[in-house]
Amino acid sequence: MRNIMVVGSISTDFVVTADRRPETGETITGKDFKTTFGGKGANQAVASARLGGHVSMVGTVGNDIFGQELVKNLATNGIAVKNVERVTHFPSGSAHITIVDGDNAIVYIPGANNAFDLDRVEKLAAEMEQTDLVIIQNELPQDVVDKIIAVCYEKDVKVLYNPAPARTLDEDSLEKVTFITPNESEFKLMFPGLTVSEGVKKYPKKLIVTLGSKGVCYHDGISERIIPSYHVTPVDTTGAGDTFNGAFAVGITSGLDMEASLHFGNLAAALSIQKFGAQGGMPTLEEMKGNDKYEKTWNIE
Repeated sequence: MRNIMVVGSISTDFVVTADRRPETGETITGKDFKTTFGGKGANQAVASARLGGHVSMVGTVGNDIFGQELVKNLATNGIAVKNVERVTHFPSGSAHITIVDGDNAIVYIPGANNAFDLDRVEKLAAEMEQTDLVIIQNELPQDVVDKIIAVCYEKDVKVLYNPAPARTLDEDSLEKVTFITPNESEFKLMFPGLTVSEGVKKYPKKLIVTLGSKGVCYHDGISERIIPSYHVTPVDTTGAGDTFNGAFAVGITSGLDMEASLHFGNLAAALSIQKFGAQGGMPTLEEMKGNDKYEKTWNIE
């Protein structure tokens, strides 16, 4: 089991660390600069693969040096890349990240990720049917996201939908996803007029709202539940949400129940923010098992 297909963005992160962010028109001197691998889709694929998932990546990169390195990085992490396409009419995607006091602000440029079209979804239908879970995010065109949800629903394949960056989703598609994992700001945009408590009650066992250091909130069909986070001192929060989603996917496809999968995801996210980079801090299964918070009852091999 644990056959996970991630359909999503693949990008390069250009990361600046500074004491503060510049005001409009201002130039300041930063503390550090690094280039790292990113893209929410690629991040979630790497997080799942490092925790033992059998992961295939579906996405698009440019025909440039960044594209070459992005594909190589996925393969190095044990991810199947036969469905990662190269295009010449777009550069590879990129994210420009500023980190101040451990928190990040991001400008995302889709580039080749926007070359993903509906024809590819049709061609992938047979492969989707053979997976245990498909993970998608919002760094792809909305019509592609809607089509993936529809195909998976038709094939009775579970879908984990991480709606980031935030945008609205029609009720039909929302009903068809298995899990949806917005953070608090994404929740407010998607469900205007609802409190988090009202939202999770309306979509029990489906809507999972991540609350940062406060943990995650969901409704188990009987009552609202808060799964607390594991408190650590953050070095870089970039990629924490992607780590959570990738780990949660591994938990669910390993046969853990929803509560245990959320705890597993929270622990992976906590470990990830103690190192630099979206993918740089993502833990392996061995690192998870070496942590004193790891539950032996999770029994993931």
